[in-house]
Amino acid sequence: MQANRGKVLTGVLAAAMTFSFVLSGCGNSGSNEGNANNQGSTNEATNNGNAGEKPAEKVTIEFWAQKFEDTTDAWFKKWTDEFNKSQDNVQVKLTIVPGDAWTQKLKAAQAAGKAPDVMTRNYSGIAPGAKNGEIMALNDYMDPAVFDDLYDNVKEFITVDGKYYAYPKLVEPSAVLYYRKDLFEAAGLDPEKPPVTWAEFIEYGKKLTQKGIFGASIAQTAPDLGWSSWGLQYNAAGHLPITDDWSKADVMDDKYKELLNFYATLYKEGIIPKQQLSAYADAAPFGQGKLAMTVSGSWSIGLFRNDYKDMLDKIGVAPMPSIDGDQTKPTATLGGWTLVIDGKSKKPEAAAQYIQYLLAGDPAIMIDFFKTSQFSKFSPRKSVDEAMNQDPAASADEWRKLIAEKVIPYAKAEPAYPWDISIAFATAIESAMKGESVDKALATAEKTINDFIAKSKLAGTNPQ
Repeated sequence: MQANRGKVLTGVLAAAMTFSFVLSGCGNSGSNEGNANNQGSTNEATNNGNAGEKPAEKVTIEFWAQKFEDTTDAWFKKWTDEFNKSQDNVQVKLTIVPGDAWTQKLKAAQAAGKAPDVMTRNYSGIAPGAKNGEIMALNDYMDPAVFDDLYDNVKEFITVDGKYYAYPKLVEPSAVLYYRKDLFEAAGLDPEKPPVTWAEFIEYGKKLTQKGIFGASIAQTAPDLGWSSWGLQYNAAGHLPITDDWSKADVMDDKYKELLNFYATLYKEGIIPKQQLSAYADAAPFGQGKLAMTVSGSWSIGLFRNDYKDMLDKIGVAPMPSIDGDQTKPTATLGGWTLVIDGKSKKPEAAAQYIQYLLAGDPAIMIDFFKTSQFSKFSPRKSVDEAMNQDPAASADEWRKLIAEKVIPYAKAEPAYPWDISIAFATAIESAMKGESVDKALATAEKTINDFIAKSKLAGTNPQ
């Protein structure tokens, strides 16, 4: 995303995690594009908008989208207008809701029985929303072929008890490595061979650290580590720090010790600054020349291309290094946004018709979105990627190609458990980074997580 990503993520994550805590509540929303299915043209997508007949009477559906970038707002408006022009019997009223007002506005609408028919929601809110009846299964309202078009790992994000409860618009990997090719050369490193293991990342970081420039940056505070390290938790141990049934902590793993030691070494050796230069989501310090390497999300591509154009030929992009160099293991989680139908909507056929047009129809609609995002966001649909490989601008974008092929296929979904679990483990990472023994940090996390599970009666409530 752009430079305001940190602020947006803070609000988004807070809303998303609040949602998860109570296993109820308001959805989330996002704004990125989405559409493209196997039907091949806008007209076809319009005429075949759902698996059944189009509504016989003219209806108006309400669609609420949370505000992100202005380009995303404009994209929603443009294609909603196109949908409305193409329809005789369905019209969509689009409302862009500021992120800081989203939760209150949606809860008030739900309480008054006036919730929007369609809304944006992030992946972590799908399973809890489905379990609580807040969102509606789409299987009976959309062509099954549009779900076959999704990548398998993304399809899992929207599936609950064998049914699809959302249609995804985009994915954004949480961890990508950006590095300065010119500084690699100056340090005697091959700019075409970025580090692939954690040990190499540390080694390169030492060589790249010089007066006025740190060798690397990565999340350093618990709030940032809470979500940015999920992919590395999977990478290290193959699991998250809680059992699948959410009955107890699962942190006492030698591989987690390696993870904490990785962060601690970066800090102790002075490879990363003692005080984090900016929020993890904001890669501006790298663009400003203060860092030789930085780990950030795919949204930073948009920042670099918009604000640091003179640096682009010096920037290399690679997957985040893996614990052992196996880059088919996850190093990132995939955040992103979907469209869902409210569980009490009286117009599900019309709502599904719109969703299918916008996110699952003509690939050109989604390509339009990804171009406006500077290819910093990625498609969950195979047909859109296939179409982008034929598009001159998209096919020539090496950064897009690398992330689409080497990061996204191996990434995991963000966890649906309460934020308290994530922050407990993140606190252990930060504590170890700043000098506490790894064993003590993990023991504290284990107790904190188990206490929270007992207090919240979390055991057995995993909705997935």
